[in-house]
Amino acid sequence: MAIDRRREAGGGGRPLPEENGSVPGAAGGSAAAPPGPPPANAAGAEIQAVPVPPPPAAACSPLLLDYDGSVLPFLGGLGGRYQRTLVLLTWVPALFIGFSKFSDSFLLDQPDFWCREADGQGNWSGSLAPGHANRSGNGSIFPPPGLPTPAGGNASECDCHEWHYRIRAGLVQNVVSKWDLVCDSAWKVHIAKFSLLVGLIFGHLITGCIADWVGRRPVLLFSVIFILIFGLTVALSVNVTMFSTLRFFEGFCLAGIVLSLYALRIELCPPGHRFMITMVASFIEMSGQFLMPGLAALCRDWQVLQAVIICPFLLMLLYWVIFPESLRWLMATQQFEASKELILQFTHKNRMNTESDIKGVVPELEKEITRRPKKVCIVKVVGTRNLWKNIVVLCVNSLTGYGIHHCFAKSMMGHEAKMAITHNFYADYYTMAGIALASCLAMCPVVGFLGRRGGLLLFMILTALASLLQLGLLNLIGKYSQLPDSGMSDSVKDKFSTAFSIVGMFSSHAVGSLSVFFCAEITPTVIRGGGLGLVLASAGFGRLTAPIMELHNQKGYFLHHVIFACCTLICIICILLLPESKNQNLPENIPDGEHYTRQPLLPHKKGEQPLLLTNSELKDYSGLHDSAAVSDGISENTTANGMKSM
Repeated sequence: MAIDRRREAGGGGRPLPEENGSVPGAAGGSAAAPPGPPPANAAGAEIQAVPVPPPPAAACSPLLLDYDGSVLPFLGGLGGRYQRTLVLLTWVPALFIGFSKFSDSFLLDQPDFWCREADGQGNWSGSLAPGHANRSGNGSIFPPPGLPTPAGGNASECDCHEWHYRIRAGLVQNVVSKWDLVCDSAWKVHIAKFSLLVGLIFGHLITGCIADWVGRRPVLLFSVIFILIFGLTVALSVNVTMFSTLRFFEGFCLAGIVLSLYALRIELCPPGHRFMITMVASFIEMSGQFLMPGLAALCRDWQVLQAVIICPFLLMLLYWVIFPESLRWLMATQQFEASKELILQFTHKNRMNTESDIKGVVPELEKEITRRPKKVCIVKVVGTRNLWKNIVVLCVNSLTGYGIHHCFAKSMMGHEAKMAITHNFYADYYTMAGIALASCLAMCPVVGFLGRRGGLLLFMILTALASLLQLGLLNLIGKYSQLPDSGMSDSVKDKFSTAFSIVGMFSSHAVGSLSVFFCAEITPTVIRGGGLGLVLASAGFGRLTAPIMELHNQKGYFLHHVIFACCTLICIICILLLPESKNQNLPENIPDGEHYTRQPLLPHKKGEQPLLLTNSELKDYSGLHDSAAVSDGISENTTANGMKSM
């Protein structure tokens, strides 16, 4: 009766819970009372109703998730002045990155060295140390002019109180001559090279995950701040231990700059311009490689050179004001309030009229502006069916390309004799740089004609052929050259080895570079930082084989080459499983990345039944597209990749 009186006092309000906590009509199916003011108890206090769980979140508008098809055309693509300015700002730091990446060739170059001792009359006599001819590196094995070469060396000749050096890299003093890293201390040079590469590997892995969580812009700006701190402190190092430790952190910060700029550059561009925009950045980075010898000759001292390499990053502090967050990443992670502000900034900078928004992007943003952000970590890729395989294949390609590149370089320089083909530092340096430049120039027409997958397959086949011919054919030539009537000499074998090495370096450089770009395209925007971090770290592991082999004095070199040659054959098969991303929209979320499935290498003829499943058949077959995937909304007008084409 008390309950009935309270209902009457409440004016026919919501039914109150009974003593057992159940709501009348909720389980029994009785009709609910009409709405009214909240009920009150006998003392007049308001009684709280049982909270009703909110309905499941509605699917996000497909228009907002179709960045390349709706948002980017509304902003004018690359036709807008503001977009072109941002692309230019991603190119400029590539020159500074080129200086930093190739600084080891000058800071840690092994110079010619000899010991000078004074006799009783104050005259100086010189002798070449035995470690000079046995060291690993790119230096000449010949003593300085006027100095005798000892007929036989022993360990006592390394017991010297004063070493004198002749540095070939344009410097008067470098790290090796500063702390006498010769003879028993020569291994510290390889550790110093090792530290920068290990810093790059860890930096790519960690900053990639952070870029997916907090954004590309914060990673870029904080990396710039810390590379200024650690990079300038490197120039103040008091011993080689401090130098190697600080170089690790410098490499870590450099990795954050490289990765964030790469992701920003990719996400700014429409499908038809992504590759050329990336290649322009590669050419600017190589220009830093070509200018580095002149910069070293001007600086003369390694500390001045290190400071000059790092100081240009001061200009990037201005990016805090002038460079925005990636709009594509904001839209993909459903941060629509920040996206709206950035879109208005784009329209203002480009002096655009919002009436040109034919598809209604801004009104859709207004409707979805209260939606909570949805960020994803790279570990989510483990639960996918196709995406993780694509990323793993490209990581192995990147590792193989950069790893076998060192094998070809050592073969060209004669790993047995350990001397350069021209006995000149600058000739060796520019030969390497020229091969890399020719490789990038060849990539442009090949990838434009064959696509990403076809170009990667072609360069990997060239790498495998060069490697197998060098390992197999040259051994056969060596056997025949020993026969008296064969007409072959060791010089013929050396010429073949040099030719195969140049072809191998040319193609393996293209494999490594194209694998990184390919991974950036097929990885969804929400985890693109993590995907790029994995493939760039794999490239770092490939480069790491060079100082490891030098640290072991080239022991196991042949086995090292054989293993990577076998990897090239495996990669050729795996490349056929990759999708083609040329002229395709970038995937924005993980379901989009799952739709990025394999196409035939050659297009089928008209009237021929395609062997691969279409998008709708794949949806029915795979069972991958649960409620989360359906909620993202896949447009019906898709290609065989499951992605929209421009």
